[in-house]
Amino acid sequence: MTRVFSGIKPTGHLTLGNYLGALRRWAEEDQHRAESLFCVVDLHALTVEHDPARVRRLSRQAVTLLLATGLDPQVCTVFVQSHVDEHARLSYLLECVASDGEMRRMIQYKEKSARAQAAGQSVRLSLLTYPVLMAADILAYGADEVPVGEDQTQHVELTRDLAERFNQRYGGTFVIPRATAPAVAARVMDLQDPASKMGKSHDATAGIVYLLDEPDVVTKKLMRAVTDSEPGVGYDRAARPGLANLLEILASCTGKEPAALAADYDAGGLGFGVLKRDTAEAVVELLRPVRARHAELSADPGYVDGVLREGAAQARALARPTVDAAYRAMGLLPPT
Repeated sequence: MTRVFSGIKPTGHLTLGNYLGALRRWAEEDQHRAESLFCVVDLHALTVEHDPARVRRLSRQAVTLLLATGLDPQVCTVFVQSHVDEHARLSYLLECVASDGEMRRMIQYKEKSARAQAAGQSVRLSLLTYPVLMAADILAYGADEVPVGEDQTQHVELTRDLAERFNQRYGGTFVIPRATAPAVAARVMDLQDPASKMGKSHDATAGIVYLLDEPDVVTKKLMRAVTDSEPGVGYDRAARPGLANLLEILASCTGKEPAALAADYDAGGLGFGVLKRDTAEAVVELLRPVRARHAELSADPGYVDGVLREGAAQARALARPTVDAAYRAMGLLPPT
């Protein structure tokens, strides 16, 4: 069976973009068609300045939301990265295969290091090397597919390069993975800045719909979404990004195509206000069961703890043979 691995970083409250771009697909498709592992990658949250208590709180919230969106621990493996030592063990081996130049070419490193320097902060070494840890996350499990957004495809390509290089130098050890992405709403944009992704770590929150936002808050944010001054409703991501973002969100909620929705609104003479209202109503209804299930799970912390214990045990059992094989292949003396 095909094996799928994907993870989400606990650096902020999960958003509508996370749900439409990844979580819903994990729950509705990936966990049922493949042997799937879904991980809260908390080690990745340590690459920048952070509050330890907040990382723990957001990690727990992320796990609870993964379950609330429909991941079934009887069907897939749900766990926290730091609970499985094999991630860190393999990461160092892959650092010994990667090059400094490869790391410095990573787009996210360039962007995040520039922001840190502009804020007068030092740039942590882990920010440079975390794509290698991401590669270890994937390769430890022999994943065939990695569902990711557009901004992470470069890291999956690096993972492929490192796996192929390792296999050539030290013998066939790793499966070569491939990135997969949904066709619609793979990258939901900020409602106030449609040139930027709807990111959970952004300081400005007016354009970000969080999964746990109250319905009136969701409606207010969508009704205030940036569009443009052009007449009529048309779908053009390049020329009309704000409008295209709304159409893509509504399309993801309704199962219709963005261009078809635009044609319907335009033909009916319906303005941006109607589109915003309809999109707000669709998003509120989409998130209603997620919020309700999250409340139930939050009231039963023992259940979530059990899921994490079992998930870590399952993940460890899958990863350890591959990581041990990589240690042997590189020439490290096995323990006696």
